[in-house]
Amino acid sequence: MRQGAVIVLLVAGFFAIITTQARAQDATEARKVVLKTAAIYPTLARSMNIRGVVKIEAQVLPNGTVKTMNVKGGHPLLTQSAVTAVGHWKFEPAPKETKELIEIKFDPE
Repeated sequence: MRQGAVIVLLVAGFFAIITTQARAQDATEARKVVLKTAAIYPTLARSMNIRGVVKIEAQVLPNGTVKTMNVKGGHPLLTQSAVTAVGHWKFEPAPKETKELIEIKFDPE
């Protein structure tokens, strides 16, 4: 009985170490934005006084262009404008592809 508990604890510890290392490898320092296009506040969202933050995870190529984007959060009326803007951004070059977490704030004032 004790041997089984020890094995379970060892396996759990092993997976905890692997998970921590995987997270550390995925973490990247934010790359500097060289060219930033502003997001256009959607007319409907402005008229409805909708405000908030759109969070986007962008995969950026080594040359600094945005390859893909994944919306992580934000009001549906604001997300398309944010995605369109970030798609035009240019980041500083880097040795490999990176994932950048971007937040676009919309405030009607």
